[in-house]
Amino acid sequence: MDDHTRDDAVAPPIGSSPAGWSRERRASNGWAHGTLRRAVVHGVRLYNAGDYHAAHDCFEAEWYNYGRGTMESAYLHGLVQVAAGAYKRVDFEDDEGMRSLFGTARQYLAGVPVDYYGVDVRDVRETLDAALDDPTEIDGWRVTLDGEQPVADDRDRAYAERVE
Repeated sequence: MDDHTRDDAVAPPIGSSPAGWSRERRASNGWAHGTLRRAVVHGVRLYNAGDYHAAHDCFEAEWYNYGRGTMESAYLHGLVQVAAGAYKRVDFEDDEGMRSLFGTARQYLAGVPVDYYGVDVRDVRETLDAALDDPTEIDGWRVTLDGEQPVADDRDRAYAERVE
């Protein structure tokens, strides 16, 4: 862990042991990168509330902490593309733009563990695949985090405003 990605205030996962977390690790309450977990929690909640642009900002701001070729970078870059694709479809009715972004997201997420930093990456990949054939597959779809599909509150929106 790099000190710039440490965040001892981030909470441990709820009810699981996802890749990126270890009970034995002391820093960041067990997260390899506490700031990554924080960005993912806020970003997923915002995505699930339909605030795709703010979710994108959360993922993108954290993505810049990691170099090319890292699992963290690929993961966050994939989530950036997912949020951007949903934004294209919902706000601009641009299904071709969504397909392009989802195709790229699928490539970035291909090697990411199925439960990474609490996100059900397998479900994300399956939903992206389905949406490439039928864009309506993402209508109302929510990302699963720690076995739940949480939505944003004021804390998530405040976080997004700080990182944009």
